[in-house]
Amino acid sequence: MRIGMVCFPTFGGSGVVATELGWELAQRGHAVHFISYDPPFRLDPTAPNVVFHEVPIPSYPLFKFPPYLLTLASKIREVAVYERLDIVHVHYALPHTLSAFLAKLMNASHPFKIVTTLHGTDLTLVGQEEFFVPVVALSLQQSDGITAVSEYLRRRTLESFPGHDVVTIPNFVNLRHYRPHCGQGCRTSRAAIAPKGEKLVVHLSNFRPVKRLDLVIRVFARLRERLPCKLVLVGDGPDAALARRMVQELNLREDTHFLGNQEKVTNILAAADLFLLPSDEESFGLAALEAMACGVPVLAFRVGGLPEVVADGEGGFLLPPGNWEAMATRGSEILGDPGLHGRLGAAGRHRAKELFAADKIVPRYEAYYRQLLGEPEPAKPL
Repeated sequence: MRIGMVCFPTFGGSGVVATELGWELAQRGHAVHFISYDPPFRLDPTAPNVVFHEVPIPSYPLFKFPPYLLTLASKIREVAVYERLDIVHVHYALPHTLSAFLAKLMNASHPFKIVTTLHGTDLTLVGQEEFFVPVVALSLQQSDGITAVSEYLRRRTLESFPGHDVVTIPNFVNLRHYRPHCGQGCRTSRAAIAPKGEKLVVHLSNFRPVKRLDLVIRVFARLRERLPCKLVLVGDGPDAALARRMVQELNLREDTHFLGNQEKVTNILAAADLFLLPSDEESFGLAALEAMACGVPVLAFRVGGLPEVVADGEGGFLLPPGNWEAMATRGSEILGDPGLHGRLGAAGRHRAKELFAADKIVPRYEAYYRQLLGEPEPAKPL
């Protein structure tokens, strides 16, 4: 198949999933064409069967804001015509689905199927703004196929926009890349941050308010009162200044490391002893899954799609939303009990392998594409 992959190239779950999916599809022999204004941050453009197409953003005095929706539509059409795309798979409904729809209208001689994958905030935040509701509705109506990354998000979608056929295909993880104790790089990362053998507590996100960096720091401050540990914060975003201010006020500066955005997080996660994700809302929780694949226990709140990823007591614990003190208590138990820590880590790795391994999830996307194209399932080897 010839697949166009449209996503935001920034640090965030939708871009990560799109990039990983494109890479996995390319490994399976499909031609994958990424279309965005910058290369997605985890994309290796030298990988076989992968091509990146840059969307130009023109500057013209008439336009107060660059017309990205239109330039993206034009680029999708250009790539679709020249490469004869079968599928244009857009990640995040706005503006990507509308751009793909316009491109399809301009490309009647070679129509393609539009697949929209909803990742969460495109529905739960942007999609709930009154001004955008009819636009999201139109995007879903013009999609040939719609997928959601969790059953929770599928239900939310149908509550807000009933009448659509939404298929749940969860996020996935490459277990060859995300694994426990991944070698010298992992040991080097750990030695640099915790030279005296302190426990490593990690949080990874885009530092938006919904991720609750304030609670990450409060939990860590409580943990630090009980045992030697270090906090590693991976990412950047609107709440970075708040986090730094809290670290300073709570006298945690010597034990807190801000690493900024990182293209490769496998060594950092594999070096961790505990992963914190006290979000107010998560449609899936990809970072939690990546930590589980590395054998790292996860502490999160029981919100959104997280219960589909982290089974309470299996790979970590889910706490009542907002109860950061309970999270700190659980964290102390995990870090102070090697047996419990080992059991949770092994269970999380097993759950990632059984439910979310790339070799189980990516074929579901392939089957979905074939269904939309009316192609038969490939014959199974005898």
